[in-house]
Amino acid sequence: MITYKKQPNTEEEIFRILHPIVKEWFVKKFGGFCLTQLYGVMEIHSRNNVLISATTGSGKTLTAFLAILNELIDSSEKEILENKIYCVYVSPLKSLNNDIYFNLVKPLEEMEKIAGKKFGIRIAVRTGDTSQSERAKMLKRAPHILITTPETLAIILSSIKFREHLKNVEWCIIDEIHALADNKRGVHLSLSLERLNHLSNYITRIGLSATCEPLEEIAKFLVGIGRSCKIVKVEIPKNMDFAVLTPVKNLVETNFVLMHNSFYKLLDQLIQSHKTTLIFTNTRSATERVVHYLKEKFPKIYSENIGAHHGSLSKELRLNLEKRMREGKLKAIVCSTSLELGIDIGYIDLVVQLGSPKSVARAVQRQGRAGHRLNDVIKGRIIVLDRDDLVECAVLQKDAVERKIDRIHIPQNCLDVLAQHIVGMAIDQVWEEKELFNLIRKSYCYRNLDIEDFNNVLSYLAGEHISLEDRHVYAKIWRKDGKIGRRGKLNRVIYMTNIGTIPDETLVKVKLNGQTIGTIDEAFLERLRRGDIFLLGGQTYKFLYSRGMVAHVSSSVDRPPTVPSWFSEMLPLNFDLAKDIGKFRRLVEEKLKLGKKKNEIVSFIKDYLHLKDSTALAIYDYINEQYSYCREIPSDKKIVIEHTQDENGEKVVVFHTLFGRRVNDCLSRAVAYAIGKTQHRDVELGINDNGFYITLNKNVDVVKAFKLLNSENLRKVMELAIEKSEILKRRFRHCAARSFMILRYYKGRKKRVGRQQLSSMLLLNAVKRISDDFPILKEARREVLEDVMDVENAKNILKGIEDGSIKVKEIFTKIPSPFALNLVMQGRADLMRIEERTDFLKRMHNYILAKIGLKK
Repeated sequence: MITYKKQPNTEEEIFRILHPIVKEWFVKKFGGFCLTQLYGVMEIHSRNNVLISATTGSGKTLTAFLAILNELIDSSEKEILENKIYCVYVSPLKSLNNDIYFNLVKPLEEMEKIAGKKFGIRIAVRTGDTSQSERAKMLKRAPHILITTPETLAIILSSIKFREHLKNVEWCIIDEIHALADNKRGVHLSLSLERLNHLSNYITRIGLSATCEPLEEIAKFLVGIGRSCKIVKVEIPKNMDFAVLTPVKNLVETNFVLMHNSFYKLLDQLIQSHKTTLIFTNTRSATERVVHYLKEKFPKIYSENIGAHHGSLSKELRLNLEKRMREGKLKAIVCSTSLELGIDIGYIDLVVQLGSPKSVARAVQRQGRAGHRLNDVIKGRIIVLDRDDLVECAVLQKDAVERKIDRIHIPQNCLDVLAQHIVGMAIDQVWEEKELFNLIRKSYCYRNLDIEDFNNVLSYLAGEHISLEDRHVYAKIWRKDGKIGRRGKLNRVIYMTNIGTIPDETLVKVKLNGQTIGTIDEAFLERLRRGDIFLLGGQTYKFLYSRGMVAHVSSSVDRPPTVPSWFSEMLPLNFDLAKDIGKFRRLVEEKLKLGKKKNEIVSFIKDYLHLKDSTALAIYDYINEQYSYCREIPSDKKIVIEHTQDENGEKVVVFHTLFGRRVNDCLSRAVAYAIGKTQHRDVELGINDNGFYITLNKNVDVVKAFKLLNSENLRKVMELAIEKSEILKRRFRHCAARSFMILRYYKGRKKRVGRQQLSSMLLLNAVKRISDDFPILKEARREVLEDVMDVENAKNILKGIEDGSIKVKEIFTKIPSPFALNLVMQGRADLMRIEERTDFLKRMHNYILAKIGLKK
């Protein structure tokens, strides 16, 4: 049963349960309890499962550990402290683990100083970086608090000697739970927690998150099926100072040089007017670029006092940057997503986000890094460079201020992760199949696991498909008389060395007529369809096919790119935020249709979005231009299909579907597949968060193809559409590696990604011959459609069209409407110098203004 805790405990109640030494330390250090602690400490002391959702810097970590430290100190004083692990703390980041270790050791030392003696409470970090000697020490003398990652937890659960220390774990803390729940690392963790619970009989589960919705679902993810959980949602009224900024007044008319210089001038002003500034970009390349330009434009100001932080840097460089930030030696640090979670990097008084973070949860998480202390002001600025971003970030800011957090997607029934864990569980003991199935179904992620899928996974792991041995896929378990167990001694080593859910990725060679012309990211390749045009080294190429880690292309002189070079790096817009942007558009359109005056609408925008006059006016101008030009504003309740032409006079059909890139990826592929099957034409596609477009060089009825789609047939159409796609081939390799069909490490040697991909292509054909529903192939399709794309919300859109709640309107324009320009231009922008693109957009803008009578 999931319930909310309505009332906090009193300070007297909590002080009453604290050991005198803990109480004395706490009073000296803090004086009194914050609201999060008043709500949470007693629940953990009472051994209740609890999910604590509170703003960054609200005392969540101390809330989680205070009752645990209290009990450990009490046991130490009574000389009943055992040689076992009492608490397992799990976080998604190794660096966060190191922070927690130091933040626990220091309070313990302070309490030992008060007591005048050592308590003998051991705290240790166990990750992939832990040395062999440290691991050996832990075997002899178990840490009372073990700090680890999801992957290492799964390893030690199957370690013969170490699992003995896990047999009576009493607490498990999952920090930054939102960062795990929405991906396969979280699914993997959910099964590890059930295995840990099986060893320990009962564990108090504690989830911590600053930004987290839907809370009820995440609470179920935390505790599993059939267990109760209390939700502590603490709204601490921290002062927020958020604003959306533009470097220039007119984002369309301003030339590139002025825009570029104004942007860095604004950024420099923000940095110089604050003590320390944390700057977020959305891509690693942008992170490096921003640091480079700041140093280049202001050489006397920036040198050693600014740094770039992202996942491509070595561990040593990252730790050095974090250390210098804590010591106050950096004026600014620029990062992509690597500092979003709660790593301690010292005092930050301003967070700047360059462009939209695409999610309210991500925005709040990032901005929460400023004013990390309880009574500090959270100060954040978002700088935007185009009008779509301006509207998007204005709505995002409104949702952030109103604490309307977008929901995360929790993957379900991942058969590759299931296969991996079954191998690990078979290593532990012999299982009755029924008992194993029931334990797995206690995980929230597998609550709806079908018995047929479970049996199919067991059949694969037991080697019942003999033909797979030709592809060197052998049995990992034995299966007999309703029981399963480990098969062969080597499988323990295979499990330990190949565990985890994060796939190996590398660069892909691009070849033209057998000659290598460059490389692209694998994430970029998986987005390509046959016939897609992209830019590499200043030249355009048409994608033909891939083999292993080689993409084969042909030259494409006369075609503009359909896939922008930065496409794979961009974060997708969250569906809930997209709907809120659509709702805002609809409200403004209603006022325009009623003939409301300009100042009245601007005033509404200002109040609705909490904006300044100038920003509200810029948004009004943008939406009014669209409405005046074509009398239709696409929104959450209206899809606009715009028939227009590009700068070369070619016909383009733009679908204004403001539902985020994951939904649009699904809808665009379905439309393209329908055109291919019914009209025997291949079409060029381009997509972004606001919609997708199809370029027509032949006579094609796009709207007819769109009308063939419905909520009942969409999933089947999509399964057919992705069957020969790059994305399915790549994702099948990921799933095959997770399920041990492909071994990344074998007998001490690592298998290169290229070899893995070639093996997966052969395996893909082999499993299709066995069954079109082979479990790992079925999982690859599910991952593409549900995790990479968003087939469920795409189906909901089509349902809305069917029941009339979403209207579809067709319009015809001579040149693309203001809303369509950025979408149609996104790929072509790679071909143009930025100055040319700015000039082109300016000319288009002036044409539209003249057309609607706002400019001669």
